[in-house]
Amino acid sequence: MTSDRRGLQPRKQPRQVRAELTRQRILDAAARVFAEHGYAAGTTNRIAERARVSIGSLYQYYPNKDAILVELLTRHLDAGMAALSRHQDEPSPKSIEGVMRRQVRSAIENHRDDPQLLRVMFEQGPRAPELLARVAQHELRHIAHTRRLLRGHPEVRVADLDVAARLVVSTVEMVVHRMMAGPGRIDIAHLEDELVTMLTRYLTGGPVAPAGT
Repeated sequence: MTSDRRGLQPRKQPRQVRAELTRQRILDAAARVFAEHGYAAGTTNRIAERARVSIGSLYQYYPNKDAILVELLTRHLDAGMAALSRHQDEPSPKSIEGVMRRQVRSAIENHRDDPQLLRVMFEQGPRAPELLARVAQHELRHIAHTRRLLRGHPEVRVADLDVAARLVVSTVEMVVHRMMAGPGRIDIAHLEDELVTMLTRYLTGGPVAPAGT
């Protein structure tokens, strides 16, 4: 989906607590409406009704639902970048299995709140240049961080660390998103264990002991 980039910018940046609370109500309501009704049926009228604000008040903050969805996507990406920053400041797990588990678990937590909303955001969201740049920036940071974790680790057996880091980041993001946003229920703990096992075997070239052993 493409849109006029001017129509994807919020109209009003809240400066008072009351205005910020109204903006948050609109975003939270939009998240529920998009998850329940999908993007096409997730109209601004429905969002305003769920947020208990007038349609005029909604338009004071956002010119259309595309701009609201961009804001939700930005919030999701910012949460992922904040989690990555926290991990960079913490001691790294000693085992490569522990390193992979922390990455997989972080991705699961960032996708856990509402998988249906995530599917709407990523499959139907506007492709704003600023948003695409933010996605690329987050991915590059994540790849660089993963490369640092793999470099020099005694368990890692792959020859090309650049490719390995890209594969790990892409695999975690894609698999977690598709599995959690797909149809049907999924055992989150089982997903984590299986994905960690797959990545650890790739990086070490050998079998991995089951979790808890």
